[in-house]
Amino acid sequence: MNVEGILPALMTPVTADGGVDTAATERLVARLYAAGVQGLYVCGQTGEGLQQSVAMRKTAFEAAAGASPRGKQVIAHVGSARVEEAIELARHAAANGACAVSSLPPAGAFSYEEIRGYYTALAAATDVPLVLYFFPEAAPGLRAEQVVELCGLRNVAGVKFTSFELNRIAEMNRAGAFVLNGRDEVLAAGLLMGAAGGIGSFYNLVPELCVEVWEASRRGAWSEARAAQDRINRLIAAVLKFPMISAIKKLLEWSGVPCGGALPPRRALSPLEEAALRAEVAAAGFDPAAFLVRPAA
Repeated sequence: MNVEGILPALMTPVTADGGVDTAATERLVARLYAAGVQGLYVCGQTGEGLQQSVAMRKTAFEAAAGASPRGKQVIAHVGSARVEEAIELARHAAANGACAVSSLPPAGAFSYEEIRGYYTALAAATDVPLVLYFFPEAAPGLRAEQVVELCGLRNVAGVKFTSFELNRIAEMNRAGAFVLNGRDEVLAAGLLMGAAGGIGSFYNLVPELCVEVWEASRRGAWSEARAAQDRINRLIAAVLKFPMISAIKKLLEWSGVPCGGALPPRRALSPLEEAALRAEVAAAGFDPAAFLVRPAA
């Protein structure tokens, strides 16, 4: 089993009362597929899965999977502090069209043996493949060399690799796992080093550019891939001057998808920050109210 291509780490639009906005989700999903993406990664860090209830996460996945055309690759992030919840979410995703499930390690000061036990239980819970999620900043208890070893577990097929240790990608490939690059800033470099595709937050805003990097890499046109990556990185630098989730949701709102606010404990942007965000994004060469408008050729 192999997942490849561009998979946006889908934002989760929410209503004023804090529920999942399924209509806005469907609109965002349609926009992303129109740009040529190959699938979605639902309820991960970007999708605020860990801030949602189990019921919300099920609704969010059903909306995203239901709006996905047949044959697209939809991965559900099911990570939870409780193994039972992760297994419940994995089984729900498997029954609702997931091509794979994925999980960060459980948060906390767990030993490698305990993390391995968590992944072993999750991998055995369904027949769909498990994609490990390596993100040292969010889960510092797991090291890259340990992820290579975990690739040998039954039913583990791949790794979402959110790290700058790109030399490790080849090791994971040799261990039999596909790798999906998770650092938006180095998508082109990750593909060069053997990643089968990418999962990213900024794919919600500029999916065409991310698809351009992917397609150029497939042709070996690395100068084209680098040029598209440079444009993506200018946007990333502008947006990361602000709280990222809130800023991306605000840009999507200005572009026509009412994403609502970031879920607590994340905070909203202040009016001054909103004005500054508009200015920074415009200075980076993007229209802050046109991320859902396909750019001219």
